[in-house]
Amino acid sequence: MNAAIVTVGNELLAGDIENTNATWLSERLTERGVDVARIIVIPDDEAVVAETVREWGERFDAVVVTGGLGGTPDDVTMPAVAAGLDRELVVNAVAEADVQETLDRIFAENPDLDFELRAEWYASMPEGATPIPNPEGLAPGCVVENVYVLPGIPEEMEAVFDNVAGDFGGTVATRTLYSPEPEGALAAQLGEVADEFGVRVGSYPNRAADETRIKLTGDDEAVLDEAVAWLRESADLSLTGAGAEPVGERAAEPDG
Repeated sequence: MNAAIVTVGNELLAGDIENTNATWLSERLTERGVDVARIIVIPDDEAVVAETVREWGERFDAVVVTGGLGGTPDDVTMPAVAAGLDRELVVNAVAEADVQETLDRIFAENPDLDFELRAEWYASMPEGATPIPNPEGLAPGCVVENVYVLPGIPEEMEAVFDNVAGDFGGTVATRTLYSPEPEGALAAQLGEVADEFGVRVGSYPNRAADETRIKLTGDDEAVLDEAVAWLRESADLSLTGAGAEPVGERAAEPDG
């Protein structure tokens, strides 16, 4: 399974907000064996979002879109996805009931609130979409065809994704090694192992730790193990580690 990640927001392009959603999603998808084939940041422009969803929905097994889903003028993600899939934007009855329940609770707990919030602002989605509950906020996500639409607020995005994480899976696997050799000294051997075993090879120097991280990626666990064994035995390299790379551990160290 391959997937593309589309993050929508002018604030991301301007550098006002760090794009942590793309990093978090790519880590979680990769953990599940999904080949993350593309990541893009695009503006809050309905035509641009629609064009991207239309094109990428045809090219990839799944497209994960994050962006504003609420009732403010820059929340164009849902109508744009609807346009990209040639569907009407409609109020989903299941989502509307869920949002209204949340709104009723908010106003009951905060009786001094004097502004309007309408359930349809948050429950509108492409016709035929299946809502994805949002336990952390107002706006539910949805899935329509092979496109998953998630909120842009990170804690909401993560909670909504967790509800559909089981939809994603694949055979992509990794092996991670560390060498005290500088990246340039590894180039010939890494090129050879890539050609010999048909695996993808990445090298990432970490000068602070005086080591280079080597990541091998492929679709066959046995072939990856053979590639690691070859590097250890035939490439005359000093190497440590050989397991699948643990998310959030040494891989998070700054490269370069």
